[in-house]
Amino acid sequence: MRLRRIGPAYRLAVIVLKPVLLLVTKRNWRGAENLPATGGVITVANHVSYVDPLTFAHFVYAAGRLPRFMAKESVFRLPLVGWVVRGAQQIPVYRETKDAGAAYLAAVEAVQRGECVSFFPEGTLTRDPDHWPMRGKTGAVRVALETGAPVIPIAQWGAHEILAPYAKVPHVFPRHEITVVAGPPVDLSRFAGQPITVPLLIEATDQVMDVLTGMLEEIRGQAAPAVRHDPRTSGKPQFGNPNAKKRKRTDG
Repeated sequence: MRLRRIGPAYRLAVIVLKPVLLLVTKRNWRGAENLPATGGVITVANHVSYVDPLTFAHFVYAAGRLPRFMAKESVFRLPLVGWVVRGAQQIPVYRETKDAGAAYLAAVEAVQRGECVSFFPEGTLTRDPDHWPMRGKTGAVRVALETGAPVIPIAQWGAHEILAPYAKVPHVFPRHEITVVAGPPVDLSRFAGQPITVPLLIEATDQVMDVLTGMLEEIRGQAAPAVRHDPRTSGKPQFGNPNAKKRKRTDG
């Protein structure tokens, strides 16, 4: 692997996390050749566990790129972890606030600098009961159409066996196989040069999610549901644990 200047924060994360991942996972990786060695690129992946950003990052790092994640802003305020993600130049996302557009601008600038910017288009852990990809948000496609950078789909499976969605106790042994597969760039050429409208972004994002879902079908050897889960119509909150019971307020 070619040497890279990654900075002290990123280097610390690699030194601490890489040996742990090598110890507790078996890697079934394919398609790393589809990730460009240089230049601005966007990667998109499905999201099944709080562990999969680590296994995903391991794959991308081993392929020779440094992933810059879109991460919720609260992570940047955590002790030590906040220092690491800030030093590693991750991109804060301010959900449902007036500052939400700042993440988009930061992602565009990072791609234009030649960085690898990584998205989980679902925006949160999948709420689908069988862990299939949900309806995607349009941020990755917006950045792609703005910059002309390729969108590399990366399907992953197995991290939920280590830590189930919203679980607190990991199960690291016996070692679990983590499958990560990168595909060729999603062909978004028919959208290039068109006015960027909401319907266009939704259509292009659906295409990206269709590709990811098809790749995951091959990994799992199963067919995904005919209708993709949409968290906006599920009657549950879009962020946080959808199964958590609301605490009753008591006075006195």
